[in-house]
Amino acid sequence: MRRRRATDWSLQLREKQKARFTYGVLERQFRNYFEMARERSGVTGEVLLQLLERRLDNVVYRLSFAESRKQGRQFVNHGHFTVNGRRMDIPSYLVEAGDVVQWKASDGTLPEFAKTIIDAGSKRSVPGWLKPDQGKGSAEVLAEPTVEHLDSDIDVRLIVEFYSK
Repeated sequence: MRRRRATDWSLQLREKQKARFTYGVLERQFRNYFEMARERSGVTGEVLLQLLERRLDNVVYRLSFAESRKQGRQFVNHGHFTVNGRRMDIPSYLVEAGDVVQWKASDGTLPEFAKTIIDAGSKRSVPGWLKPDQGKGSAEVLAEPTVEHLDSDIDVRLIVEFYSK
């Protein structure tokens, strides 16, 4: 038997699933992000990726405070981070420009495991829209991510086509 050529729908579905699994988002939540992106001004696909990049669990990963997005999600769920001085345990929290993300420390010092993770993850480059202060275990969100800062191999055009049907 010969393998059939992949249909347009299957390519679009595969791209959507790749984006969902990359960012660790369930279907309904991904659909909600798409609807938010559709309502905002700008190119829908780019706005969708910007929303996904602004999630707190992804920001923790991008800052090398976690080795993976799943680990970043777990750290946020367990309340290891504060945003603007307030404990945050919602991984889907969207950070804004000017927010300060910081490891939550009871006595003002970084936990030992946090130091280890930061030292190991410092090899990964931090996007230009984030300004880390590795010594304090904190970072400031300078601006919303732009298309130049997004280094994903996700073809958002296919995702927009998938949801446009």
